[in-house]
Formats: sequence, C-alpha cells, structure tokens
Amino acid sequence: MLDDRAKLLLKALVERYIADGQPIGSRTLSRASGLELSPATIRNVMSDLEELGLIASPHTSAGRIPTTRGYRLFVDTMLTAQRETFAPQILAAEQPKKVITNAAHLLSSLSQFVGVVIAPRRTSVFRHIEFLKLSEKRYLVIIVAPDGDVQNRVIFTEADFSQSQLLEASNFLNANYAGMAIEQVRERLKLEVEKLRGEIAHLMNAAVQVGSEVLTQEQDEVVIAGERNLLSVSDFSTDMGQLRRAFDLFEQKTQLMRLLDTSSQAEGVRIYIGGESHVVPIEDLSVVSAPYEVDGQFVGTLAVIGPTRMQYDRMIQIVDITSKLVSNALSHQK
Repeated sequence: MLDDRAKLLLKALVERYIADGQPIGSRTLSRASGLELSPATIRNVMSDLEELGLIASPHTSAGRIPTTRGYRLFVDTMLTAQRETFAPQILAAEQPKKVITNAAHLLSSLSQFVGVVIAPRRTSVFRHIEFLKLSEKRYLVIIVAPDGDVQNRVIFTEADFSQSQLLEASNFLNANYAGMAIEQVRERLKLEVEKLRGEIAHLMNAAVQVGSEVLTQEQDEVVIAGERNLLSVSDFSTDMGQLRRAFDLFEQKTQLMRLLDTSSQAEGVRIYIGGESHVVPIEDLSVVSAPYEVDGQFVGTLAVIGPTRMQYDRMIQIVDITSKLVSNALSHQK
C-alpha cells in the first residue's frame, strides 16, 4: 500500500506528465506536489514507486513517466473530476446512421482524438412489408424497420404472381406478423403453411428469408472519426510502429467491436489503459467508453481513443455527454 506522501507524489507526477509530456525529475516534482521535501526524499519515494511498477525511467532521461499500472491507480483512486463547461452540443433526432456518424465526429472534435461509435443493435423486427412486381418471377421486397429505415431487396421465384396475390401476401404478413421478430415469423409460417396456398407460402418464405438478412446485416457497424488526429500526438511521432498498429486497429474494426461490445454490458463510463484490455493490446493507447440507450435499453457503445497521456477527467465528461446526446436523439425518432 502507498502512504499518503507517495500517493500525492504519484498524483502530481501523472498530472504534470499529462500536461507537459516530458519525463518528470525530482526537482520538478517537488514544485508540482507542493510538498516541502528534500530532493533526496523525493528520489527515494520515486525509487519505491518505480519498484512497484507505477512509474518508469525512459532510456533518454533521468526523469520518470507513469506506466500503465500507474495510470490505472491514478484513474481509479486519484482522479478529481473538474467539471468543464463545454459549448452546448446538439445531436438532431435524424435517421440512426446520421446520428451515429455525427456522434463520432462530435467525440473526435471535442477530444481532438479518435471518436468511435458502434451503431445500435438492430432488432430483426419489421413494421411493414410490401411486394412490387418488376418482371416475370422477379419482385422487389420493401421492408420497413421500426425505426423507419427502409430496405429494398430483389427476389426471384419459381412461380409467377399477380398483383392481387402480392397484395394478399403482404396483407397477411402485415396483419399477422408486423412487430414480431423475423425469426418468430419464420417459425410461425412453418406451422401455418398448411392454411396457405402453396405458391403464396413460398413467396412469403422468400420474403421472410430476405427480411432476415436485411434486418440483421450491418448489425455492428462501426463509425470512426478523427484517426488523423493521432498524427499530431507527440507520443506517436517518434514511434511509427505504434501509430501503424493503431491505424490497423481502426481499419480492421473487429477488435474494436469486441472491446466496445464488452463495454456495452456495463453501465457508465469504462476506461481501458494501454494494453490492459487484451483486445486492444497497444501500450500507448487508452479507450474511454460508455454505452448509450434507446428508450431505456442499452443498444450500442461509443468511445474516445487516444494516447495513454490524455486528460482522463475531460475525456470521461466528453464520452458521458455524447452518450446522453445519442440516447436522446435516438429515443425521439418516433
């Protein structure tokens, strides 16, 4: 356990390093901490902190910098929330894709780092379905999701259908199954196929199949904004390897989705520092994330990704504010 003096010195070292980006020497730390301690005493405490793996000495300097473990202790036990006044921000209640894109850019703009948003998990529920004949045995299926999103898909059938048959099929589906999950519709159709005329049943099954594909695709779409902001971060300017790995991460997106999916299972802001998440094993990157909700249900996650040397109190506020804005915009689309 650290005594109060060691905690104060570690807190002062982390805060000063976040602000300046330079390794902290004992004399600088003495001034930053406000403690009247001799340089020798401070050096002894710094040596103890180094043995505990909380700070480290870069090869090029006699000063010390925080380690991932040091940042974690700082964030968990020493972070003092200073409420910052941001200019009023608004996310208009538009189509979900537009809201998500705007949110990613807002995160990036406010943080000056990378903004990431996982689009809402889409339920496979349809609100309305229609058929439009394009040519013989070729039809357009129009599917309207509960959020108003409209998707069109072309299907081909073995039999040819008249407009009255297409209307009969759509009326049956809308009257009996609108508001149900598409998987439930498929199961119900299997049971009720005896009641339906064979060819119409085939048409409905084809529509349900394509509806399932439409409503579950893009299930975890990731929107990323501000990747180029990392180019101006001094922490990466001397290590192109770290920068390259970061850009690979943004390009592939799979690891990000796994990490943020984990974040969506917990309420409130979560912080992953350096490589401690294992999902994003990049030592110089930290992730500050929070879930957002629609009508009281958590449906997605957003985050700021930047260097471990970030102002965590500020990033927590940015992520928290944006999460509330997204939740509000998506919940008022009825």
